[in-house]
Amino acid sequence: MKSTLEQIEDIKKDGYSIDFSTVFTYAFENYKKIALYSGLIILVFSILAFIVIMGLATVVYGIQALSEDFIKNFENQKLTYIEQLVSTAAVAVVSAIFAPLGAGFLKMADCADKDEEFNVSTIFTYYRAPYFFQLFSLAFLLAIVSTGISYALDSTGIMFLGGGVSIMISFFTYFSIPLVIFGNLKAIDAIKSSIVIVSKNPLIIFALFVIGFLGSLVGLVACCIGVIFTVIFNTSVTYAAYYSIFTEEEQADSIDSIGKSDFE
Repeated sequence: MKSTLEQIEDIKKDGYSIDFSTVFTYAFENYKKIALYSGLIILVFSILAFIVIMGLATVVYGIQALSEDFIKNFENQKLTYIEQLVSTAAVAVVSAIFAPLGAGFLKMADCADKDEEFNVSTIFTYYRAPYFFQLFSLAFLLAIVSTGISYALDSTGIMFLGGGVSIMISFFTYFSIPLVIFGNLKAIDAIKSSIVIVSKNPLIIFALFVIGFLGSLVGLVACCIGVIFTVIFNTSVTYAAYYSIFTEEEQADSIDSIGKSDFE
């Protein structure tokens, strides 16, 4: 069987096929297996994160940090150049620290797909070598670039331009984390390979990118807290899309090797 990088080279030359309905069905079946368990985990972590954030805000800004007026003023505050740099670095570090956690939910999707047992510890799978450094580097680099560009473009006064660029960066790096944890690629190789994969089939991948995002927000329709149980749908879509592409490649390799052996 070819390595991930060898399969990426084949994709560069020959492209790949992917069916939207097949991936969606695959993702939905996978989502049903992990929705409740992952939702409960996200709920607990969200409560803990809220308590920590409010606690830190109170320590730094005082009890006034809990008031609605303070929050509104804080959101509308225009950052200086130095504050933007500090904010960019802070966002990058936080994103990098939590990147292995997001990868852990992909691992949970993988376990569910293979009917393997998973538990709370599964989401911490990638907080160890060699994955942690690669995931940290990957998320840090993408967050620095995305946030930095967003601040720079927003400063021009053109509404939503920075946000649009950030979305496009997320789109083209859609497969970067799966390529690190399932394909064993280095951070930079994963980013470059993700761009190749997306560029070879942009319309279907964009459709999956959008449906994953919208599916994650379905929980907002009935009850806001329901989003905790639907947000993981995007993980299932990412997992299903990745394995639909690379399973096809592995099957093609197997067929080629059979064909060669028949004639040797």
